[in-house]
Amino acid sequence: MSGQITTINPATEETLETYTLMTNDQMRDAVRACHEAFLDWRLQPVENRASIIRAIGQELQNSKEEFAQLMTREVGKLIGDSRDEIDLCAQICNFTAENGPKALADEERDIPGGTGVVHYAPLGVIYGIQPWNFPCYQAVRYAIANLMAGNGVLLKHAENCTGSGLFLRDLMERAGLPRNLFTVLLIDHDQSDLVIEDDLVRGVTLTGSDKAGRTVSKKAAEQLKKTVLELGSNDAYIVLDDADIDAAVKACVAARIYNNGQTCVNGKRFIVTARNYDAFVERYAERMGAIEMGDPTEDATRLGPMARDDLRDKLAAQVEESVEKGARVVVGGKVPDRKGAYYPATVLVDVKPGQPAYDDELFGPVASIIRAEDDEDAMRIANDSRYGLGGGIFSRDEDRARKLAAERFDTGMISLNGFNIAIPNMPFGGVKNSGYGREHGGFGMKEFVNAKSIYVMDKKADA
Repeated sequence: MSGQITTINPATEETLETYTLMTNDQMRDAVRACHEAFLDWRLQPVENRASIIRAIGQELQNSKEEFAQLMTREVGKLIGDSRDEIDLCAQICNFTAENGPKALADEERDIPGGTGVVHYAPLGVIYGIQPWNFPCYQAVRYAIANLMAGNGVLLKHAENCTGSGLFLRDLMERAGLPRNLFTVLLIDHDQSDLVIEDDLVRGVTLTGSDKAGRTVSKKAAEQLKKTVLELGSNDAYIVLDDADIDAAVKACVAARIYNNGQTCVNGKRFIVTARNYDAFVERYAERMGAIEMGDPTEDATRLGPMARDDLRDKLAAQVEESVEKGARVVVGGKVPDRKGAYYPATVLVDVKPGQPAYDDELFGPVASIIRAEDDEDAMRIANDSRYGLGGGIFSRDEDRARKLAAERFDTGMISLNGFNIAIPNMPFGGVKNSGYGREHGGFGMKEFVNAKSIYVMDKKADA
């Protein structure tokens, strides 16, 4: 074990900061301190918790530019996307503060001979393992819901955005969150297993790959601890016979390159019926080919670097393997000769099963266009995946598209005639190898609570 974490700017390759990993004793002390903070926090009225969460949202806005610049330095996000991420996190705080007290209020039900009360009690310390692609949002998404529920929160953030995790901790405490209630653990993977095993940790949530999900859920299951998993996907966006092609092309380009192509719910497979295939490929390739790579700190830049060199190299290898197995590059497809973890906007066609571009998640600005015979075949191909996080349908017949989304599309979130990533009042999560459990929309507040049944029996009159 090196004992240190070093963060590097993926656009300039410059070293940003070096952090010292915790010892095992320091890690255990941090978990214990979080638990101690939870013991007080759980007794706070939900309205008091909501007030502090609302203050966190305001402090996010107050600190937006500083936080956004830090995220862009650490992971190469476009500065505009970083600012938008902070705005989304503030909206999550506001939604949670507004709706949390009602969602977590006691419910009374009629029972024979008395009244039943359903009380949502916090479980305790919840451990979150989060990735780098949204340094603020990934942590806020689970942390704010669990803080509202009365839990304590631990965060093991991705190493390359360690500074963002610590910035968020300090920001929350400036807003009035009790010290240690949101604790950032600077630990390695072996130490992470010890955290899961700790008796004071009552639940585990992870956002990451399906491989990481299997590893973490197995470790948690050995301890009989609940998990919520939000894993990867190769989301399908379906262009049906009656689609508005120009609108579909525009939305599908945005769906692929948003956040430099590094989003779990980005569009990745674009399934187009034979009637529209040639026109879609031509117009889509033209738009993607016009996207130039640039400095992510510049407002005009449309595509920045990937977050690390190794992630860029993995993506390049997936493209090369897909081409070796029959795919064809229409635009992009070559690692540029320049400093930084850059990869160009890329379009692949002739994409078939057995290629990474069809079967796997390409986590970067690479689009896989797949030809379908007709609408029915397009739905079949969309569901021909081990994943099921997001997706989209383009059709002028909104009622039909809505029916297909509800009844036929085996995935967690579906955009009709557009592209969305996350909205605070709508549930977020997937099916199949994309994980289980839901966040946002009030659902996350009840993932790690004890729904207690309290039976209040009527007093019998004295004889």
